[in-house]
Amino acid sequence: MTKIDLLTGILGSGKTTLLLKYARHLIDSGENIAVLENDFGAVNIDMMMLQELKGEHCRLEMIAGGCDADCHRRRFKTQLISLGMQHLDRVIVEPSGIFDMDEFFDILHESPLDNWFEIGSVITVADSEMEEKLSPKMEYMLGSEAACCGKLVISKLQGEADEALIQSILDHVNRAMEDIRCDRRLTQRDVIAKDWKDFTSEDYKTLSCAGYRGTSYVKKFSPDEIGSSVHYFMHIALPQERIGEIITDIMSDDSCGRIFRIKGGLPAAGGWLKINATREKTEISPVSEGQSVIIVIGENISRERIDEHLKRYNSDVEYVSI
Repeated sequence: MTKIDLLTGILGSGKTTLLLKYARHLIDSGENIAVLENDFGAVNIDMMMLQELKGEHCRLEMIAGGCDADCHRRRFKTQLISLGMQHLDRVIVEPSGIFDMDEFFDILHESPLDNWFEIGSVITVADSEMEEKLSPKMEYMLGSEAACCGKLVISKLQGEADEALIQSILDHVNRAMEDIRCDRRLTQRDVIAKDWKDFTSEDYKTLSCAGYRGTSYVKKFSPDEIGSSVHYFMHIALPQERIGEIITDIMSDDSCGRIFRIKGGLPAAGGWLKINATREKTEISPVSEGQSVIIVIGENISRERIDEHLKRYNSDVEYVSI
């Protein structure tokens, strides 16, 4: 049977970065894999960021969002049926930060998927730099995604992990699970806490064998309600030399809202650029394929204020924001 892993994490936690590292290790170890991007949103930029994995030993597939929950569920099942017939070693599912965990487990117990797939690992990424108290929606996502995980992986650590910091993150995650009436509590044994650049083969083996936990909790929000924290800005053409400056200006402008992450793609001379920015750093790098869209993830986002920043330099007359 094909093992299927689920890699989750709240908006901006760094799960796509971990996915790149984990998938690359599996490919280099000789496994034939697929990565399935499962997104409730209308545009999936993470797919563009994963293009470097695509090749003989890795398929990239995507479920387009922009539809109701039932339609999204059908598309998810259809895509898994297609992958189930490929005789792969492993499929990694990366949902957007907006995800109903039950969809994953329920679908895999349906025929014919239950004959082709076995659940491997549920891995949840937690940001070491997240604030002590998040919004109610983000606290719900943190708790619901961690509730079933086999391993909680701490992101954005540098050097040796600080025990006090790790315990603080554990306490935060456990409070989030308590708030949704989940009985599970994570301990140090459930955590992988080290700088990702120092991961060894044993660390990746731990991820691939992490397993999962069956737990229950109260659903406080639907994906549609949480999705209001994501805004799309499309048909953008910016001067290449000013892109970094514009992104920094938006991130630092409090009137734009509390921004966790800005990601997307922009046209450049002879190709495309992918954008991946947090408050800590902005990464701009060339890619072979792209889509002209900027996605802003955060809370209390002012679409109008971000419009002002982008329109000041944008030369595409078809610009639109959602």
